[in-house]
Amino acid sequence: MSSKGIALVTGAGKNTFPILTLSLISPPAQGIGRGVALRLAEDGFEVAVNDVAANSANLDSLVAEIKQKGRESSKHIADVSQDEQVKVMVEEVVKQHGSLDVMVANAGILGPEGPLTEISAEQYDRVMSVNARGPFFCYKYAGIQMIKQGRGGRMIGASSLAGKRGIGPLTAYSMSKFAVRGLTQAAAQEFAPHGITVNAYAPGGIDTPMMIGNRDRTERMEEAKQMSPLKLVGVPADIASLVSFLASAESRFITGQTMSIDGGAFFD
Repeated sequence: MSSKGIALVTGAGKNTFPILTLSLISPPAQGIGRGVALRLAEDGFEVAVNDVAANSANLDSLVAEIKQKGRESSKHIADVSQDEQVKVMVEEVVKQHGSLDVMVANAGILGPEGPLTEISAEQYDRVMSVNARGPFFCYKYAGIQMIKQGRGGRMIGASSLAGKRGIGPLTAYSMSKFAVRGLTQAAAQEFAPHGITVNAYAPGGIDTPMMIGNRDRTERMEEAKQMSPLKLVGVPADIASLVSFLASAESRFITGQTMSIDGGAFFD
């Protein structure tokens, strides 16, 4: 089968819930990156997947799933907050697959949660490093490669509802996700002459392990439902559908946007 191109999805190693005590959706929830990677494979892309070493086994199973769909795939261990590791990761993807056409800078972490007055410098640095530095380096090295290729490309980053409307208990997280919006707008202007579009998605409550965290699942899901006028909780497939469109030729006239996908929790 012919390929639509090569996509790289960071933070794709988040696993499914081992046990669902409250089944509100079908199939069981998974990480957004994993869902995006599988959808892009279904769309016809070869898909390289990334995460940190702790999620290596999950990446192995994801690579196997992608190959079962008839698409090539590869695993790349890297910390996206580290400049040199992102550089090497992109080089490895190009060496193995021949090019890079879609960069999905999905990797992110949630914390710290609590009063601003109690957040340590170390906690602040960690969330900003992964959530803001990570997309910066991903856009940077994807941009270098896509410009070299000379045929355009797609960059897609992960913002959040908290990047549209600051959330008090998540001050540093909100800052990091607002940063992705600014980065996306600036990069869209810089890369536009090369036919590269740059957009981001801003999820609200999505049924994933990261959203649930250490909270009671039933309680957390109900909170998320109440944020939406639709009284729904999103699933990774919702985000994957938007990324699928943004990665496609049909999105050619869209760039610099951060698209809310939150069941109406925030109206732009």
